[in-house]
Amino acid sequence: MPTVVLCLPPDLEGVLSSTSLIRDDVARHPARTLEEAKNLVAETRPQLLLLWHELPGAAAFVQALRRDAVTRRLSIAVVAGEDFDPAEMELLEAGANATLRLPPSPEWDDRLSRLMIVPMRKDVRFPAHFEMLARTGIGVEQVSVMMVNLSVNGMRIESRFSLAIGDDLDFRFLLPGGDAVVAGTGRVVRDAGRHQYGVEFYGLEGDGAGEIHAYLERLGGTP
Repeated sequence: MPTVVLCLPPDLEGVLSSTSLIRDDVARHPARTLEEAKNLVAETRPQLLLLWHELPGAAAFVQALRRDAVTRRLSIAVVAGEDFDPAEMELLEAGANATLRLPPSPEWDDRLSRLMIVPMRKDVRFPAHFEMLARTGIGVEQVSVMMVNLSVNGMRIESRFSLAIGDDLDFRFLLPGGDAVVAGTGRVVRDAGRHQYGVEFYGLEGDGAGEIHAYLERLGGTP
């Protein structure tokens, strides 16, 4: 059963009633403060933490979760209003996985289902570089990258080309040890430093997610 900690204003609970969070097979734990959220994360070991974007100190809280070996794999989603707030970018840079913008849209359930799966991450360096098309604020560029690690939800890449949070990437790569090609689209959601970037998948073609899942299982791991 997926477990979710919700650190959100009380008036948002009704808004979320139309999403897949409100299901009998999802364990929900509300928190009113970051201290409560911290305690609940330690007690319940959730798959997902939802954070309101205006919480004071939220970026430092996310950074602390990412530094802790026990919580660094936790999926963290920022819940934000209709209009962009610079605090969202700060939280993504601190290590949050995604932003969910209110009001909930049909896209929410797909993104929530992926976020509630604990990503399997292996430090697997691919034997060769591959090319991506990066759609950035200045146009479309062909970019050479190296895979650093991979999960069913996304990947970390290394590139000398400067990417920014929010850039979209069209990719196609061959999984090692086989002939399965994974193709799709992702978005840069984190600057991991040292020319490395966290990329969230949002448009895998065909059975790309299944191919990645099978590959990671062959390496050893639990979905």
